[in-house]
Amino acid sequence: MPVPLHQAKAELFKTLGHPVRVRVLELLGRGPMPVRDLLAAIEVEPSNLSQQLAVLRRAGIVDARRQGATVTYELAGADVSELMLAARRILTDLPAGQGELLAELQSSDRMRQPAGRTAGKPG
Repeated sequence: MPVPLHQAKAELFKTLGHPVRVRVLELLGRGPMPVRDLLAAIEVEPSNLSQQLAVLRRAGIVDARRQGATVTYELAGADVSELMLAARRILTDLPAGQGELLAELQSSDRMRQPAGRTAGKPG
């Protein structure tokens, strides 16, 4: 018997429900990255990152590619990156009690902008 769509969606969100996994997806939204770069950016124990990458890989959300001793991860599709951006927009629109979160989101947006561009203005 097929799984109902609402149950499949709940499983997807459960898979995304870990801070390390979310951070990995945000980073991979910028493009493929080797594990060593993910480790440097996230600053977690290698075994923890490995476990979280395995969860994402089993769910089909990321793909891994090995070249020699280097394993590089990438998003399995652009929809995942769009979901992360949608989550950012939703969090940005939350009520005023979320001031610290909003400041963090705006700060990270400024860091992500290419030189000479500002958030909200087309390049």
